[in-house]
Amino acid sequence: MLYTIIIIVIGWIALTIIVERTGPKESWTYGNQNSVAKVILVYDPDPFFNLDEQVCKAFAQVLGENGLQASVVSVAAAREIQLSSFDVYVFCANTYNWGPDLAVSNYIREQKTLNNTPVIAITLGAGSTTLSQQRLEQLIVNQDGKIIDSRSVWLLRPNDENERKHSNVQIALLNVRTWATSMAQEIHNVH
Repeated sequence: MLYTIIIIVIGWIALTIIVERTGPKESWTYGNQNSVAKVILVYDPDPFFNLDEQVCKAFAQVLGENGLQASVVSVAAAREIQLSSFDVYVFCANTYNWGPDLAVSNYIREQKTLNNTPVIAITLGAGSTTLSQQRLEQLIVNQDGKIIDSRSVWLLRPNDENERKHSNVQIALLNVRTWATSMAQEIHNVH
């Protein structure tokens, strides 16, 4: 039994090291380059599933379709960009060990202040994201960000209990597109 526990702990530590490493530089831009409001979506690529990338791209595409400029960037790419040149920040964090991933968390901490800038928080996880979402929100508030909305998206837990025809990822992306449409309107109202 002791050997089983040791193997599980070693496996857990190894997996944590793999998933918590900062991923490669990646970036995409959607929408109107001359928009009055520019949005940046920061995420760290997951080494196993790319739901975070899919969610950020879907969110950004909708913002772009609604006349905004939206840049999706990995943490590695975001470190080379002046965050203050954007009007709205979207932080998308995976859940590992019941908290937001270290790459996104550390990136937020690296900012001296978020200057009361509007922030949208997205917490991804297999299905248990409540604590991680609370920690991400608290981190944003601690850095003087103004959260305008915060939601969770799940890989395994149903994103819609009533929808069983489509895959959970498809449902997640549909929900994100609907959410992004309302956020685009809110951003337009503020700017």
